[in-house]
Amino acid sequence: MAEDDFRRWEREFDPDAPVEGRSGSRALVLVAGITAAGCAALIVLGDVPLGAAGLVLSSIVLLLWRIGM
Repeated sequence: MAEDDFRRWEREFDPDAPVEGRSGSRALVLVAGITAAGCAALIVLGDVPLGAAGLVLSSIVLLLWRIGM
């Protein structure tokens, strides 16, 4: 964690420091869309408790993934 903080600080003061890209952001959006569509399909097909549980659990997982845990 401290190493990452140092890289942020280094980037602020050194314009030639390498910039890290966000390679996982498109994958995150794709996974979120597929998961939401699958859970919505379950709800439409009549399995409301399973679809709602899937939406809740996937939202928690995606939130934790997004914040880096």
